[in-house]
Amino acid sequence: MSAILRFVGSTIGRKILMAVTGFILSGFVLIHMLGNLQFFIGPEAINMYAHHLQTLPAPILWGFRAVILLSVVVHVTMAIWLAHDKASTRPDPYEMKKTLKATFASRTMLIGGIILLAFIVFHILHFTVKVLPSPYAPSEYLVTENGLTYGIPNVYEMMLHGFKTTWISIFYVVGMGALCLHLSHGISSMFQTVGLRNEKWRYPLNALAFIYGLGVFIGFASIPLSVLLGLKG
Repeated sequence: MSAILRFVGSTIGRKILMAVTGFILSGFVLIHMLGNLQFFIGPEAINMYAHHLQTLPAPILWGFRAVILLSVVVHVTMAIWLAHDKASTRPDPYEMKKTLKATFASRTMLIGGIILLAFIVFHILHFTVKVLPSPYAPSEYLVTENGLTYGIPNVYEMMLHGFKTTWISIFYVVGMGALCLHLSHGISSMFQTVGLRNEKWRYPLNALAFIYGLGVFIGFASIPLSVLLGLKG
């Protein structure tokens, strides 16, 4: 236990925990985006996808949720801790020079993280708990499988209904913008923490992180924008 406490208590330990949980959450974001993009295939695709997720065996479903929740808690905690460490250390001229050279994504990491955390809470209350902006119960979507017809929640309709509200769609796009910046800087920092980002690979890995963040932004933002602009529904 003392070894774990010493690890967490060290700067490098906290950075490693940030990198590991960031890697887990980045993978989740990609899977979540690819699943959501089935919205463009049609109602049956996205509804069956959501149905299969909800009917996974309880140990798998809740185990997955527990890992994601724990990763978020650890990631946020380490971010706050490291930010406090940085703020409590008097900057020397070298650090000030580094700050001047910092990217927009790195300079807005804290405020972007706060926006992103607020978005995650809203997203859960909006589409998972279904209480914001008002309580909502999706209608049934009838599917036939193995010769049996039964009803499942109409997630496709729920997404159309939610994103037809202008401020909700705009908030989702802003949230995805914050996620894009967070990923582009966070993944680049993760490469540095694990020792992969040297002078030779700095710019290629930074470009890869930016492309990944931009791809996630386009993938997620395309859904509310397609509804808001009348391209879907």
